[in-house]
Formats: sequence, C-alpha cells, structure tokens
Amino acid sequence: MELSQLRMFKKITDNGGIARAAEQLHCVPSNITTRIKNLEEELGEPLFIRKGRGLVLSPSGEVFLAYTNKILSLCEEAKRSIGAGSSPIGTLSIGAIESSATSRLPKLLSSYHLSYPAVNIEFSTDTWKNLENKVVKHELDGAIIAVKTAHPSLHCEAIYWEDLAVIASSALNNIESPESLVGKNIYMWPEGCPYRKALENWLSESGISVPITSIASYGTILGCVSSGAGVSLVPKGVFEQFKLIGGIKGYSFAALKPIHNYFIWNKETGHHPAKEAFLTLIKSEM
Repeated sequence: MELSQLRMFKKITDNGGIARAAEQLHCVPSNITTRIKNLEEELGEPLFIRKGRGLVLSPSGEVFLAYTNKILSLCEEAKRSIGAGSSPIGTLSIGAIESSATSRLPKLLSSYHLSYPAVNIEFSTDTWKNLENKVVKHELDGAIIAVKTAHPSLHCEAIYWEDLAVIASSALNNIESPESLVGKNIYMWPEGCPYRKALENWLSESGISVPITSIASYGTILGCVSSGAGVSLVPKGVFEQFKLIGGIKGYSFAALKPIHNYFIWNKETGHHPAKEAFLTLIKSEM
C-alpha cells in the first residue's frame, strides 16, 4: 500500500469518478484504475460501487476512507513538523457557512494569499453540521460556523459577532416590528440554522407563529425577497453585499441580538503553521 494510492482513492471520493480525479492528479485515468484495482486486491474488498457514470463508496470503502483521511492528515502534519519555524507551506483545507463565505471570506482569503503565497487553499461551503463532521473526520483543517460546538474532538474559538438584518423588498411597507411579518412569506435556511432560530425566537417573544419556507441558498432567498415575494432575516454582512443590486431594504432591531461565529479545528491536529496563520489573520481582520 502506497501513499500515492491513498491520494488517488481520496481524489476519486472527492470527485465521484476517476476522470475528474485524473485531471487533478495530472495522470491518465487508466493509471488510477490500475492502482485502485491493485489496492482493492491487497485489501481483499471492493472500495467502490459503480452508479450510473460515477462511483460511490462501498461499505468497505466508507471504512477505508476514514483511515485514509487520518493517514494523509498525519503525513501532512509530519511534513509541517519537520519544517517547524518556517513560513507556512502546503495545503490548507478550509470550510465556511455560506454567510461567512459571501460577506467576509473573499477579502480574508485574498489577504492570506498575498501573505502566504506558498499555501494552496482549498475552500468549500456547507451547513454548519456538515462542516463540523468534516473537521472531525480530518476532511477539513478548519471551518467557520455560527454555532459553538461542544464536540469533544474539536477546538472552538470565537472570532467575530454577526449583526442581523430583516430584509424586504423596497416596494413593501416598512418592517417596524415582528407583527409586520404576519401575512408575509418568510424565506430562511432550513432547520438547524442559527439565524433561522434567531428569527423564530424574535417572533415567538411577540407571540407570533408563522410558516417559514426553507431555502438553502442566500442567492435564492435574496432573489425571492427582491422580487417582493416575501421577507427574510440574514447576517448584516450578507445584506451589505447585495443591497447595491437595489430593490432590497434592511431593518435592524435591538431585540435581534448578534450571533457569534466560531473557528473550529480538530484537537488531534498538531503543528500546522498554515492553519495557525489563518486563525491569526481572522482575529486581526475581523
């Protein structure tokens, strides 16, 4: 078993097929097919099941992926430890909830790249729960979420407060209180989103219960709101990013308390200059 085989296996799982993995690894698909077949023969178990034109993990593959992530993470840690004290290099895999990715991360990632050009950043967005799971499984080096995790495998550090804004079409009457939302369509991220919970609590304190339509995309939510179809509650940074498009008003209320955002990373992660530099930059710029 070789590290190159594990990296090929990981790339296939990340991309759902051999062709895309081959592109990213700069090799021909037949080479990957042969190496994975040799790996399966060594393990005595199939790692993938063909589904349509793609591949999905077999039950044995699911188990093997967890070990692969740990092995590759340890290899990266070993390389970092040998180079301790030097400028950050290598790969940094970072995840974030969409609100942070939309409003705060673009400038931060640009600053990071200028300061540490030798670091290759792999960035992705997801729900806070999925990001938490990926950090636990060593699929991400760290993530920004809006929930203070209590997972025993993770470090969790508060990094900034996110102010909230109720948004509505400029064509609608002003939103003056929770009662102003009665009779309007409300669009929010699905259950589990801390911003949705903040809105629900705000309405509940006024004795208001209204149906909420779940949409897992700020772009779609903002499109619905700007068209006059309804209202939403979003991080103020998201509103600031999109208000220039026009057609959207934002409203702030003292009872809508800011939400803390956190940076999480796995406790098993050893010396990691790239991640530590990223966290330092977050705290200095946010």
